[in-house]
Amino acid sequence: MSAFPRSYPMSGGDDQHSYINNSSYQIAAINSVGEKTRQCIIEKLDLPLNSDLGTFRIADYGCSIGPNTFHVVQSIIDAVKFKQLEDYNGKSLTPFEYQVFFNDQPNNDFNTLFRTQPPSSELEYFLAGVPGSFHGQVLPRNTVHIGHTSYTTHWLSNVPEHVDDKNSPAWNKNYIQCNNSIEEVTKSYKVQFTKDMKLFLEARAEEIVPGGLMIVLGQCLPDGVPLFKTVQGILVDTIGDCLMDMAKSGLTSEEKIGLFTLPACFPQFSELKTEIEKNRSFTIETMESVRHPLEDIPLSNNFLIAMFRAILSTIIKEHFGEDVIDELFDRVAKKLAKYPIDFKGCEKNVTYFILLKRK
Repeated sequence: MSAFPRSYPMSGGDDQHSYINNSSYQIAAINSVGEKTRQCIIEKLDLPLNSDLGTFRIADYGCSIGPNTFHVVQSIIDAVKFKQLEDYNGKSLTPFEYQVFFNDQPNNDFNTLFRTQPPSSELEYFLAGVPGSFHGQVLPRNTVHIGHTSYTTHWLSNVPEHVDDKNSPAWNKNYIQCNNSIEEVTKSYKVQFTKDMKLFLEARAEEIVPGGLMIVLGQCLPDGVPLFKTVQGILVDTIGDCLMDMAKSGLTSEEKIGLFTLPACFPQFSELKTEIEKNRSFTIETMESVRHPLEDIPLSNNFLIAMFRAILSTIIKEHFGEDVIDELFDRVAKKLAKYPIDFKGCEKNVTYFILLKRK
């Protein structure tokens, strides 16, 4: 069973700073692979879609608070329905009952998730919230027919050892993320990522039935590119710089900053592929980079700040206190206005689409 480690979900609620109102970047990626996802389900789902199956079960791991998760689930159901009609040449079969598991950390805002679900008259499935870390098993064995996760697997179960230890060569001094500028820090993060990806895949192998699918959408680095050369890396480093400025103003302390590092690791594409290939319970049906619809568009400072505030404010509040949030992101806005990000000079992240089939 899954343990409940300390976790830092996306900003809950539905106010202007919530994830629900600042996740358009993620839904743009989800929409861009919608047809690819549909075709993969139609071509690769290896299950007899007849009445004997009874209930078709879907799990969205790291669902957050929507509306993205509801969009994904409905798209999967529509594809399964189409495949069933195609497989049986339009013959009338007893319709499936669909059951959907929405999984995220225990302190995810499940209240907002279910409050914003589609009207009951439009729902085609029974739904349940499943609190627990997806780095462990959260559902019984052989219960899931299609699993899905998007923009989640870079999150680690823990901050790696030694990166907050001043006496360690892996101390992440002056940085709040693994931006690949300190070799020993990068090594520590890669060790933790390797461990967590192994746990993630082993848990999904327990839960997904033979012939079932696991769809993974996310972001990583191109081979040979450090995070600090990307827009994301520059922005998070800017947040760290503003925290340091606040320490100089007495609003926090350098000691606190030295003990703060984000539990997130963006591997290079080949590193991600290597870790997935190690798991022998799945075949890799598809693993490719896809174009993000916004990747060639210079995003506004307000857009970037709102997105990263929604992603990071919970973990920042936990460490530095709630009072720092408004001041911090005001400072970030001013710094970016003074020193704009050179989008053309930045390296692009890789948006990847992976389809795994359970052996």
